[in-house]
Amino acid sequence: MGLRSSLWFLPSLMVCGAVLAAVGLIELESAADFELARHWPRLFGAGAEGSRGMLSAVATSMITVAGVVFSITIVALSLAASQYSPRLLRNFMSDRTTQAVLGAFVAIFAYCLVVLRTIRGPEEGAAFVPALAVLGGGVLAFVGVFLLVYFVHHVASSIQVSSILDHIAEETRQAIDELFPEAVGSAAAGAAVPEEARSARQWHAVAAPGTGYLVSMNGDALLKLAEQASLVVEVVPRVGDFVVTGRPVLRVAGQTAQDPGHARALLACLVLGRQRTVHQDAPFGLQQIVDIALKALSPGIHDPSTATSCIDQLGALMVAAASRHMPGAQRSTRGVLRLIARGPDFASMLALSFDAITDHAADHVEVYASLLVTLGRIAEATNDAQQQRCVLAQLDRVMDSAQRAALPSWGRKALEQQWSEVRAAHT
Repeated sequence: MGLRSSLWFLPSLMVCGAVLAAVGLIELESAADFELARHWPRLFGAGAEGSRGMLSAVATSMITVAGVVFSITIVALSLAASQYSPRLLRNFMSDRTTQAVLGAFVAIFAYCLVVLRTIRGPEEGAAFVPALAVLGGGVLAFVGVFLLVYFVHHVASSIQVSSILDHIAEETRQAIDELFPEAVGSAAAGAAVPEEARSARQWHAVAAPGTGYLVSMNGDALLKLAEQASLVVEVVPRVGDFVVTGRPVLRVAGQTAQDPGHARALLACLVLGRQRTVHQDAPFGLQQIVDIALKALSPGIHDPSTATSCIDQLGALMVAAASRHMPGAQRSTRGVLRLIARGPDFASMLALSFDAITDHAADHVEVYASLLVTLGRIAEATNDAQQQRCVLAQLDRVMDSAQRAALPSWGRKALEQQWSEVRAAHT
C-alpha cells in the first residue's frame, strides 16, 4: 500500500524500462544491419548532427515539462488539503494517472540521454547513428505532448468535488464488500470457550512493536496460528485505531501463551502504518466524506450543496452496509473459540456518518432535509430490528438539532412533516 501511494515508485520503474528499451534498440540495430537509412531515407535518414539536435530538444523539453507537471501536482495537493481535507492527500498521491504521467516525462528524458550517448559522427571515427532508437525518441516526443494535454484535463477533472467523492465512495464500497461478511472462521455463537481463557488471570498481553495506526490484519493467519498452538487470541485495537509502542496490542490465552515465538508470529499478522487506509478500514472512507461535508458547512466556505452531495454518498454506502451481515467479534474453528477481533458495526458507522454533519448543519434547511431523506433510504434497506432502531434514533437526533437551530417557520414545518412521514413509514 505504501508503494502504491508513492510518487516515486512507478516513475522509477518507467525510467528503468525506458533505459532498457533504449539499450535494446541500440544493440538490435548494432547487431543486425537493417540499412534503414538506405531503404527509408525520409524516415531514418537523419545524420548525426540532426539526430543529436532532435534528441537534445526532446530531452530538454521533457525535463522542463516534468517540472511543470510536478508544480501542477503540488498545487492540486495544496488545493485538496485546504479546500476539502488533508486526509485526501493520499488519494491524490496514489492516483495512477498522475504517477504514470510523471514517470513518462522523466522516462522520455532518460531514453534520450542514453541514445544521445551512442551517436557518433564521421569526425569521431566510425560513424554510428541508431536510426531506430532515434525514431523512437521522436515518437516518444509526440506521446509526451499528448500526455501533457491529457494530464491538464485529468487534474481539472480530479479536483472537482464530485470526482473526489466518487473515488472515495468507490474505495469505501470495495472495503465494505470485502469486510461484510468477513470470512475469518465461523461465528462463535455457541462455541466452546477453552478453560484457560475463562479466567482473566490466564490472559497474557503482547506489546505493540511500534507506534502507528493498525492498517490491516491477516485474520485468516491469526486464526490458523491460534488453532495450531491451541490459543485464544484477542486483537485489542480495531483496524484504524492508533497503537502505542509497549502497550498491549494482543491478549493471548493458552498453555503456550507466553512463548516468544508465538508472539512474534502473531505480531507478524498485524500491519502498522503512519496513515490509515481504506483497504480494511471502511470507517476511514466514511470519515473522509464527512470531513468534506464539515468543511463545506464551515462559515468560511458556506457550501451546503457540497454537503448534500456528501450526505448522498454516505447514504449510498450505509445502504450497502445495511444490506450485509456484519460478523461478531468472536470467531471459532471446530466449535472452539480461537479469535476475538472487533470490527466496525452498523451503529458506529451510522453515527460516524451523520452525527457531526447533524451538529454542524446550523440553519441549512436543505441539509436537514437531505439527512431525513437519506436516513429514510437506509431504513428501507434493512430488515434488522436493531439497525432500524439505530436509524430511527438518528432520525430523531436530526429533528432535535433542526428544532434547536434558527430556522424559518416554513422550513421547520416542512422538516417536521417530512420527519413524521419517514418515521411513520419505518416504525
